[in-house]
Amino acid sequence: MPMSEATSRRGFLSAAVLLGVGGTASDAIAAAPKVEGKTKPAEVNATEDLMREHGVIRRTLLVYDEIARRLGVPDEKAPVEVLAQAAQLMRRFGEGYHEKTEETEVFPRLVKAGQQKELVQVLIEQHAAGRKLTESILAATSGHGALTEPQQRAGIARQLTQFIRMYQPHAAREDTVLFTAFRDLFDEKRFKEIGERFEEQEQRLLGSGGFENALKEVAQLESALGIHDLARFTPSEK
Repeated sequence: MPMSEATSRRGFLSAAVLLGVGGTASDAIAAAPKVEGKTKPAEVNATEDLMREHGVIRRTLLVYDEIARRLGVPDEKAPVEVLAQAAQLMRRFGEGYHEKTEETEVFPRLVKAGQQKELVQVLIEQHAAGRKLTESILAATSGHGALTEPQQRAGIARQLTQFIRMYQPHAAREDTVLFTAFRDLFDEKRFKEIGERFEEQEQRLLGSGGFENALKEVAQLESALGIHDLARFTPSEK
């Protein structure tokens, strides 16, 4: 076993032992081996790129979930401008970029290789269903003031819930099944080239800093709703 690999595994085992005998997560982190001598971060590969894009989409779903919750409470305000911006982000980043990358770069290669055909078909159908929901949400929020009419509130809340219910398992299945199968189609050199293609597509469709800008935007939406503090999602014993 190479020395670096052995050292890494020993560090991991040390961290695991700490946790196993009552150590804290901080203890485990402190025990982990330190990476030295790197001059730049490792490059983001193609599937990691897709999965971190799912992170932005999932955070947008948290915005959807909070607004749907507020719409379900008659006297609670649900800011229409925040919902409209979230739906625009979903359309621009989630559908216009992320899903397009899957449909042009990922799905066809798997189908050509005879893999995951049934899953790919379901994913394509869900992309189409999601886009219909997005268009409907955007139409409902375009040019409208506060969402106060009960029937309208109930209708938008239902669409947001439908989108969330579909996309959570959709993204999870892609992360755990589809992207693994996609990665296995390539050797290391070719996989790096695919990652470069993804980067070129991001630049072409979103401009410079496309992912970073989307991340900043969703963080602003979280702040606008007061759901930006991760600690508030921790279950309380009270």
